[in-house]
Amino acid sequence: MSVIAPPYDEMFAGTDLVRPHYAHYHEWLAQRPPEEMAQKRQEADLLFRRVGITFAVYGDEAGAERLIPFDAIPRMIPASEWEVLARGLRQRATALNMFLHDIYHEQSILKAGVIPPEVILANADYQVAMQGVTLPNRIYAQIAGIDLVRHHDGAYYVLEDNLRTPSGVSYMLENRKMMMRLFPELFATHAVAPVDHYPTLLLETLQAAAPEGVSNPTVVVLTPGRYNSAYFEHAFLAQQMGVELVEGPDLFVRDGYVWMRTTSGPQRVDVIYRRIDDAYLDPLAFKPESVLGVPGILSVYRAGKVAITNAVGTGVADDKSIYPYVPDMVRFYLSEEPILQNVPTWLLRRPDDLKYVLDHLPELVVKEVHGSGGYGMLIGPTSSKAEIEAYRQRIIANPAEFIAQPTLSLSTCPTFVESGVAPRHLDLRPFVLSGKEVVMVPGGLTRVALKEGSLVVNSSQGGGTKDTWIVEDRPAAGASKPASQKQTQQAGKTAGGEA
Repeated sequence: MSVIAPPYDEMFAGTDLVRPHYAHYHEWLAQRPPEEMAQKRQEADLLFRRVGITFAVYGDEAGAERLIPFDAIPRMIPASEWEVLARGLRQRATALNMFLHDIYHEQSILKAGVIPPEVILANADYQVAMQGVTLPNRIYAQIAGIDLVRHHDGAYYVLEDNLRTPSGVSYMLENRKMMMRLFPELFATHAVAPVDHYPTLLLETLQAAAPEGVSNPTVVVLTPGRYNSAYFEHAFLAQQMGVELVEGPDLFVRDGYVWMRTTSGPQRVDVIYRRIDDAYLDPLAFKPESVLGVPGILSVYRAGKVAITNAVGTGVADDKSIYPYVPDMVRFYLSEEPILQNVPTWLLRRPDDLKYVLDHLPELVVKEVHGSGGYGMLIGPTSSKAEIEAYRQRIIANPAEFIAQPTLSLSTCPTFVESGVAPRHLDLRPFVLSGKEVVMVPGGLTRVALKEGSLVVNSSQGGGTKDTWIVEDRPAAGASKPASQKQTQQAGKTAGGEA
């Protein structure tokens, strides 16, 4: 993959050519006064703050919660394109769940030599306590957030699989509500696939994970508390599903079951949608100093008397050192070719890969295998010589802790910024639910890097979000011929000047 070619533009196929599925929207946008769009953006910020849609950044000295910037220009994907993506996502989620069951049972993929055993068995996220534990429907990752990027060749690539406690779905839902409130006329002229049924699908998926013999399971959402960066989402999803939001001290183990403290006495809990990491779940089994989890919960879980989603030990499957093997998992378990491709990846524990990466650091992206949130990585083309050399020493000290990838030319979409409308890089996180079947709502969370030239879309590092529209391949009836890219930029100018 080369970074020489310009990035793929989601709206424009050329300087004066709008992609068909954007044609009607483009015409509408060109007719909007810049003052109107600026006012809409201010209204969205005010509404998000009133609702409490904020997040906290760990280590932020100010300690203040922040709004995730919302961009009013939607990211559109034709329905036919989404159908292919959805098939690929279902395939990938299925293979990952089969892999998780296998490594905690027969370990066939290790015995076949597809993945070196030490990569799995010596992984910090491999939980020996899960060996031999069979889960309902053999599902370990009920909720997966799979990050996709589109390169300049127009093809989608999987950047990473988030299987532990993937976040962001609340912003997908709230972005849609905001767009419908700000621009109701657009939904009358565009056939946009709905996403508001996600909480129903999520609840059905969680109920499907209930222990055998439980017909009407009690489901709760377990949060670390209000100081967690994603607390808004925890509370939002619990409210949307109509289930209790609990913290560790709200639960206790007695007589081989997990119970919830209520004003009318203890109530048995059957399914726990946990939003805390393995290490903090049970102080008797993991970190003894943890006050976030429930003492003894692991023994109840292993006995099949409570479900924990996503499963304990799932993190081994989304470790960045495991990511390169996912296409092989698809072939091994499903006897199919992967529909979605990985980004080419160098494993620095391999001597040849290490040598290549050290020789080409200024051209590559290097990540910690246990890193997340865009932290702890090197983006070679945008780093100084001093930063590159400092990172080189980190790699040399412990090569197995890093992977490297080409610097992708993430696709762009016109975005409102301070100076007007300008292209900004983005990715897409669909949320895949695995229960009795694999389902998802059309689209997902589009994250956008608001800084010019930046490839880091994470909200903790200045990224924002867009509503994602899955639309009919052809524009709505009555759409006029496409205008130019310059007209779109002109429509979104603000007092700040040119984009």
